[in-house]
Amino acid sequence: MLPALIGLTAAAAATAAGYQSMAPTGQWYGQTFAHGARGSKQIALTFDDGPNDPHTLNLLEVLAKHNVRATFFMIGRHVQHRPDIARAVAQAGHVIGNHTFTHPRLIFKSAAQTRQQLLDCRYALQDAIGEHSNLFRPPYGGRRPSTLRIARELGLQTIMWNVTGYDWNAPPASVIEKKVARQMRGGDVILLHDGDDKVMGADRGQTVIATENLIRRYKDRGVEFVTIDAM
Repeated sequence: MLPALIGLTAAAAATAAGYQSMAPTGQWYGQTFAHGARGSKQIALTFDDGPNDPHTLNLLEVLAKHNVRATFFMIGRHVQHRPDIARAVAQAGHVIGNHTFTHPRLIFKSAAQTRQQLLDCRYALQDAIGEHSNLFRPPYGGRRPSTLRIARELGLQTIMWNVTGYDWNAPPASVIEKKVARQMRGGDVILLHDGDDKVMGADRGQTVIATENLIRRYKDRGVEFVTIDAM
């Protein structure tokens, strides 16, 4: 009986550890920023996997229309492919962060590979826009203690999220909005996607529509949209 119980305990611990390595608000493996003060009237819109033509540019038009600043976590190889879009995001006053060079699952990468992913993305951003934020978001939210340690050694602050629109498979805008609304508590960091980790030109039109609708909805409730560094 005892060996069986030990086995079950070990399996449960392994499951919990695996969950914490991907859970956006989990703190087992080190401190990350996932949301602001609960009940706050601030919301941070964040967008992953860009730059992406044409939807990042379409998103910039929506944000400018409503005078909203957002935070973009960009993939280095996409930045190299379209540095002009990255520059447009920066010139519009938005914050740009590091989302690795090729968007790997860092929990399966060595320390050397992780460091190189972060450095290569940093260099791509520097070439495209010059100085940028020290914010880093791990792809898929995956991280281990070594991931966070390497980020700290490079002067990066790891940013997660507490609300997601589950928009990576391009559902209708109404579905994205409902999923976001169900999770909102105030002081939220919302994860959406203006690009795709695999291809340039992925259709994010529904995310653009959902973003405008969410801005209208929450501005009417007195919410202030801010960048991560401002939050």
